[in-house]
Amino acid sequence: MTLPTSAVNNPLEAVAANSAGKPESSAPKGGAGRSPGRLAWLRFRRDLTGMISGYVVVFFFVVALCAPLIAKLYGKNPYDTYGQDDPGLLDEFSFPILPNGGISGDYWFGVEPGLGRDVFTFLLYGIRNSLLIATVTTLLVTALGIVIGITAGYLGGRTDYLIGRVIDILLAFPSTLFFIAFWPVMLSILVSPEENTPVWLTVVSLISVMTAFGWASIARLLRGEVLALREREFVEAARVTGASPVRIIFKELLPNLWTPILIQATLALPMYVTAEAGLAFLGVGLSSPTPDWGVMIQRGSDVYQNDITFMLFPGVSMVIFVIAFNLLGDSVRDALDPKTKR
Repeated sequence: MTLPTSAVNNPLEAVAANSAGKPESSAPKGGAGRSPGRLAWLRFRRDLTGMISGYVVVFFFVVALCAPLIAKLYGKNPYDTYGQDDPGLLDEFSFPILPNGGISGDYWFGVEPGLGRDVFTFLLYGIRNSLLIATVTTLLVTALGIVIGITAGYLGGRTDYLIGRVIDILLAFPSTLFFIAFWPVMLSILVSPEENTPVWLTVVSLISVMTAFGWASIARLLRGEVLALREREFVEAARVTGASPVRIIFKELLPNLWTPILIQATLALPMYVTAEAGLAFLGVGLSSPTPDWGVMIQRGSDVYQNDITFMLFPGVSMVIFVIAFNLLGDSVRDALDPKTKR
């Protein structure tokens, strides 16, 4: 192909002629120019299951935070024994007189068999206490797992070997058995058996025991990730330029670890919700009259043959929350890792 004489004499005119009629794109196409967080959010928004699960989870946390306000507006609290004060609520066998657990306009979820406490407010505060324990435990377990996992992976050598053996020992034993075995031991050290254990001490000791035996899985995962990342070119380049280990960890390693950290945290929280409820059901942890999901289910298991309503509300609500949070964790994983397909 021969160019016109004018194009040969003036190359700039040839370039302009070739590009004529081709509009330049003022914005990047596809996901170019967007941050990874923005792209993950856009992928998450397109996941209908994830969005619905997120709304359900947010609803439960809002209910937990606003439990005192809701109870005040409702006009009752979870500690008063209304069935003992009002003879028209319970029969001679201490079961609700009205059908379906005594559900009425005054008692939306009915009354508790035996003492006659209001089920609605008891459930509100039970959700509040269970989510508080599970959330704090998840945050502490995640933080401890991050510190230990990154330390073992980055330092390597003897430190990695010792931490690895501790992780293997913790993962070799069932965690629930450890919770049941060590929690009473801790309480017996802190409080005399003849004294009543304060609720705050029960909560703190329960969180401490679950944290002490729960960090191993996330630490092992992050250790493996760091072992692979510390040999990458960008880490070697930072090390050559004289960057300190702290800067390498916070500027080079941690930004590449947020995806597994978030995924593990979203999967750990519902696990600790069920673990805490299971411990309360077995009599290890919170106990009546303190509101708790596990306490309600344990009490409901005693009376379900005569009145299943008392077990229905806490059981269904906990199942909905755990399923929603697990689905949310799957959606977060898919959004953060575009290679996964469901």
